[in-house]
Amino acid sequence: MSTDGPDFENAELVPVIAQDDETGAVLMLAYMNAEAYAETLATRRVCYYSRSRARLWRKGEESGHVQHLKHIYYDCDADTVLVKVDQVGGAACHEGYASCFFREIDPATGKATVIAERVFDPAEVYGRTK
Repeated sequence: MSTDGPDFENAELVPVIAQDDETGAVLMLAYMNAEAYAETLATRRVCYYSRSRARLWRKGEESGHVQHLKHIYYDCDADTVLVKVDQVGGAACHEGYASCFFREIDPATGKATVIAERVFDPAEVYGRTK
């Protein structure tokens, strides 16, 4: 097992939790491969691997809402990464919210409620709703 970062030999993709460095708010969950991890370290701008696009995804490449790396950690099993970031533009979510975790589920009913306000309109930023 690696002692200097995530174990990409065991898993090609590792989950990455992005957290706002100032507030501690969890912004999103994405994935990195070894190339995205290396680019993130080299540029200090967070780069992920997009499973849907099957390529590197430089956060903010379309929206301008980049994530500047402040701190990076990996867990005891070397299979999950935590990045603490400065989120430019105030929104990490492609649906226009500060966090991708903008819905809360009521455990009693199982119903979800939107608990946040949009920071931007995705149709204006991306020319589409999602």
